[in-house]
Amino acid sequence: MARLLILAHAPLASAFKAVGTHAFPEQGEALLALDVLPDAAPEATEQRARGLIEALPPEPEGLELLILTDAFGATPSNIAQRLGDLGQVKIVTGLNLPMLWRAMNYAGEPLDRLVARAVAGASQGVMQVANARPQNQAQSVGPRSRDDLQAHHHQQ
Repeated sequence: MARLLILAHAPLASAFKAVGTHAFPEQGEALLALDVLPDAAPEATEQRARGLIEALPPEPEGLELLILTDAFGATPSNIAQRLGDLGQVKIVTGLNLPMLWRAMNYAGEPLDRLVARAVAGASQGVMQVANARPQNQAQSVGPRSRDDLQAHHHQQ
């Protein structure tokens, strides 16, 4: 089973861990979070990350770690790239909640497939949502439109 590390600007990592374990409490042991503080030296944050990872119980097939960061090119992403020597490590940046939930839900899959699922969750979770009530919901006021009277009046 892959382990997950959220490495993000403070307080995002902790906040994402809290909401992740709210939805998937059984995954709490496999989910690590490290907030990158604004005044911390990158080397010190890297050592903190290594300490978190090295404290994990060993896996028979070795460490498989998916690191989720908030923004490519920023300090958390740069630190994540330095952790590749700890085992089989993959990094996905652009963290959002659908990405995290997808990764937590499929953490038992092989690491390459888990990466694909996390990326798909992230992109599928971004969409424009209509700001009007869908046509198939009851309207509180006014007459029904002609579209509502048709057999297929729902928005899809």
